Amino acid sequence: MRLPQPDADALHLSERLLELMRRQAEDGWLAFSRYMAMALYAPGLGYYSAGSHKIGSAGDFITAPELSPLFADCLAKQCQQALSALAGGSVLELGAGTGRLAFDLLTALEKQESLPDEYLILEPSAELRQRQQQCLEALPPDLSQRVRWLDALPSDGQFRGVVIANEVMDAMPVELFVWQAGEVFQRGVRTHEPLRWEDRPAPPALAGAVQKLFESTGSQWPDGYASEVNLALPAWVAALSASLEAGLMILVDYGYPRQEYYRAERSMGTLIAHYRHRVLDDPLLWPGLMDITANVDFTALAEAADAAGLDVLGYTTQSWFLQALGLEEAFHARNTGKPRDQLNLVAQVRQLTLPAEMGERFQVMLLGKQLAIEPLGTRLKDLRHRL
Repeated sequence: MRLPQPDADALHLSERLLELMRRQAEDGWLAFSRYMAMALYAPGLGYYSAGSHKIGSAGDFITAPELSPLFADCLAKQCQQALSALAGGSVLELGAGTGRLAFDLLTALEKQESLPDEYLILEPSAELRQRQQQCLEALPPDLSQRVRWLDALPSDGQFRGVVIANEVMDAMPVELFVWQAGEVFQRGVRTHEPLRWEDRPAPPALAGAVQKLFESTGSQWPDGYASEVNLALPAWVAALSASLEAGLMILVDYGYPRQEYYRAERSMGTLIAHYRHRVLDDPLLWPGLMDITANVDFTALAEAADAAGLDVLGYTTQSWFLQALGLEEAFHARNTGKPRDQLNLVAQVRQLTLPAEMGERFQVMLLGKQLAIEPLGTRLKDLRHRL
C-alpha cells in the first residue's frame, strides 16, 4: 500500500517529538504505554496537541457523529430518558471531536423539548477545541449559550446528568505484553534510529494483570502471543464516578468482551494506527503524525464500573443500540424523498449498522449512578451476559 508522505513541516514536528522521547527514555528504551502517551499527547508535539486535522475527510479517520446526524438523533432519545428520570441535568461530552455530535445532539434535544441545563465539553486538544467552537457558533443563541468548555472533570459529586464518551477509551495509552513459556514480558520501544521493538521482563503490576487475564479466560496462549492491557482504565472510571452525583454514562467504542478479546487466535492483539484514512499495523512509523488505538476490553470496563460504585445498566452493539432508539424513525424524518438524499441516508445507515462496518465492531456500555431506569438503548438486545 502506497502511503501519502507527510510534508516537511510535519516530519520536522515528528523529529522533535523523537528527540524528546530519546531524552526521556531510560537506557534508550520506553515502555509502550509511555511511547503512546507521548505520541498522542506530548504538549505541542503529540498527535492530539500539535494542531493537525485529525477527524473527517481531510483527516485520518471518521467517527459516527461525523458520518451521519442519525447517530445524534438516536442518542438524543437515550439522553432524554435519563434527563427526564433525573428531572433535569446537564450533558458532559468527553473528547468532542469537531463538535458535530454536540451540534446535532443539542438540535435534536431541542426538538424533543429536553434541553440540558448546560452542554459541557472536556477537550484536551487545543486544535479540536477551536474547531468545536467554530462549529457550535452556528447554533441558535439559546443553544450555543449552553455550551461551556472544561479543563478538568467537575469536582467530586458536582455533576448531574449524562456523560458521553464516543471513541475516547481506544486512545488511552496501553501496555503491550508478550507471553513466552508462561512468562510475561513488557514490550517497549528502543528509541535509537530506527525505532524498533524490544521486550523486557514485565514489572510486577503488569505481570500480575496479565496472569489474571490468562487464568480468567482459560485461553491456551501460544509462545509469542502478544496483546495489550489498559492498566489506567480503573482509575479513569473511578474519576468519572467520583465527579458524578447522579446520572448516566454512555460509552461507545470498538472492542470485545474479555473472552473474545484475549482468545488464542487473536495472537497479535488489536493495536493499530490511523493515517489519512489508512489502517496501519506499525505505530512506530511517524510518531506524532498518526492516531494510535487499541480495542476496549468491555469486561474490564464493567469490572472497573462495579468497583467505582456504578451500575452496569446495559451493554449492546452499536447496531442494536441505534435500532432500539428509533433509527428507522430518524431515517424517515430526515428523508426528503429526493433520490440523492435517500441514497446518502441509506449509505449512512449501512455504515452505522452493518456488521462489517461499525454495527458490531462498536459496542455501547451504559453505566448509571443513582439512576433507576431500564435504558431504551438496550431494550432490543442486552448482551451483559457475554461480559
